[in-house]
Amino acid sequence: MDFEDYYATLGVPKTASEKEIRSAYRKLARQFHPDVNPGKPEAEQRFKRINEAYEVLSDPENRKKYDQVGARWKEYESWQRAQAAAGAQGQPQQAYDWSDFATRAGPGGQRNEYRTASADDFQDLFGEEQPFSDFFDTFFAGGEGGRGGGRRAPRPRRGADQEYPLEITLAEAYTGTTRTLELQTADGQTRRVEVRIPAGVRDGSRVRVAGQGAPGRAGGRSGDLYLVTAIAPDPRFDRDGDDLRTRVSAPLSTMILGGEVRVPTPDGRRLALKIPPGTQDGKLFRLRGQGMPHVGQPDRKGDLHAEVHVRLPERVSGRQRELLEEFARSTTETPVGGAV
Repeated sequence: MDFEDYYATLGVPKTASEKEIRSAYRKLARQFHPDVNPGKPEAEQRFKRINEAYEVLSDPENRKKYDQVGARWKEYESWQRAQAAAGAQGQPQQAYDWSDFATRAGPGGQRNEYRTASADDFQDLFGEEQPFSDFFDTFFAGGEGGRGGGRRAPRPRRGADQEYPLEITLAEAYTGTTRTLELQTADGQTRRVEVRIPAGVRDGSRVRVAGQGAPGRAGGRSGDLYLVTAIAPDPRFDRDGDDLRTRVSAPLSTMILGGEVRVPTPDGRRLALKIPPGTQDGKLFRLRGQGMPHVGQPDRKGDLHAEVHVRLPERVSGRQRELLEEFARSTTETPVGGAV
């Protein structure tokens, strides 16, 4: 077990004020947080040491005790060597007495604006790995009164979060849906969990189901289950964020004279869309608030864009042909591909 120089870890002098310690901690914690340094184990270890140092130095009682421990650390090292020699010679070993400064922080201790990471925070970041050093465990989290050599009882450990891929249709994403999942437990059993998928989810959305992840340890709470959604393609609609786009067709007469067409929605409704006279093929119309709901805000919706295309008749009667020819003769526009 090595002595931990917490002042050096935070880069502050032993005379540093509480404000200086808090400021140094906040700066270093942001710099070395694992989320900012993915895949860098040296940053993870530094982050642990920073939190451990702040855990001690931010508490006046613990800081006082630490300063006393530091003053006698060489004495303790000498005692350790003597004990090792006694053990090698088969002589009995004695416990080192830290009782003269092994006071614990009592109730009413000062609260600080920037706290250290909790046990659950460390569990989320590092899994089951021990977050604090042996030095910390011995003198600040050991047996009664913090006497050296004591080890803490196992801390409650929150269970790991788990992911579950789930494919749903666009219609289900439009309205929200409920699914019953069959999940495998660690002992091979199957459990059924009913989950609610909120309206508006997208490809890759993570829907949290609290307490349905891996079970905790030593009385810790279970982790969470995250449903990772994938939206199956829908041939009728293209999606862009919360907006939808679809194609509808209208007869030639409606495009020329005006009229009304029906626009489908993912939930099976058909909305009336007014087509003004002289609408060109491919004209895009916007139906406000008929797109996808925004996750968590079902009253806030995107738009539905309808692209209208002319639907030509496959056959025309003799009378229809006569009218079309008369129309063609009466128009002042030059036919496409005709003489100039």
